[in-house]
Amino acid sequence: MFFEPPPAQEESTRPRKPGLPAWSAPPADEMGAVMVSRLALARTPNVAITLPTIQAFSTGCLINVDIVTRRQALSPDDFQALQLSVFPHMIIGVRADGPLPGQLLRFGVRFADGAKATTVGQRLDRTQLPQTPPPGPQLSLLLPGMSMRSGDEDADVLTMGLWLWPSPPRESFEFAVEWPVGGIELSIVELDGAAIADAAQHAAPYWPESPQDG
Repeated sequence: MFFEPPPAQEESTRPRKPGLPAWSAPPADEMGAVMVSRLALARTPNVAITLPTIQAFSTGCLINVDIVTRRQALSPDDFQALQLSVFPHMIIGVRADGPLPGQLLRFGVRFADGAKATTVGQRLDRTQLPQTPPPGPQLSLLLPGMSMRSGDEDADVLTMGLWLWPSPPRESFEFAVEWPVGGIELSIVELDGAAIADAAQHAAPYWPESPQDG
């Protein structure tokens, strides 16, 4: 035999890496209840940002955003730069002592009592996340994924999840987006916290415990 299985190795004694803390992502063992929103957050000749659905969980809610870009009159280089700026880890120059880069796509929420959370300055290295919950609300950006669509090859749809933790209050609150390079000025819509709380009552575990499992 030319190719043989590798020799047996001792099991690693390295400690297991901690899982994602509850405030940074939806629970892995729960199916959120889907609310259809169909909100249009902002629209320009080259960009449309919409909020098609919200998934309500027992611990928070996942705000699902579609970011649609099309080339139109943009040069190939400018269109590529616009597409790449959707990904926050591609943006440099986000500093505490300076203005935000125009390429940075940012989202945020603000509650009636003034409490606010945004995606600005968020760490994408999940291995460095503290396990201790942060004070106040947290809006965590989950890396976007391409959504395959038919039609024009000079158009793209990316779906991005924004995890809002903890669950919002049972009242209306603001959801904001701003993206200068995409021509999106600060745009704010209202979301219904009471509707999200009601939907969360229908969140269900993936593996319901049966009576014999005790």
